[in-house]
Amino acid sequence: MALEMTGEYVLPRSRETVYAALNDPEMLKKCIPGCEDLQKQSDNEFAAVVRMELGPVKARFKGKVRLEDLDPPNGYRIVGEGEGGVAGFAKGGASVNLTEIPEGTKLVYKAEANVGGKIAQLGQRLLAGSAKKIADKFFANFTSELSK
Repeated sequence: MALEMTGEYVLPRSRETVYAALNDPEMLKKCIPGCEDLQKQSDNEFAAVVRMELGPVKARFKGKVRLEDLDPPNGYRIVGEGEGGVAGFAKGGASVNLTEIPEGTKLVYKAEANVGGKIAQLGQRLLAGSAKKIADKFFANFTSELSK
């Protein structure tokens, strides 16, 4: 099942600070909901273990993420895939664009994913709603950490 999602957030820091934080494994580990482990594999690759609840499906996903089209501090593209055992799999990508604004930085993302297995059986509306909640929680955590 294909899923598309877009969003934008205003973050209270400079574009350079936001870009650096988005590439900091310790910062990401604190902010990603359900993140159990996040390791930087190279300058542009991360491996992660994330526990998620998507509706009635609970799963532990192991995945890899690669950063492409790096354009510091303006943004990049994230490409990744994860495997959640019987719960299924997900693979996809997202473009992240950062723009300087008077309040700090505006982050705009556009993501697309393909999912299969039990999570695909949840239906697009439930899956999209769950994905949006996870994104909102990540950015709430991220904004809180940036404000410290």
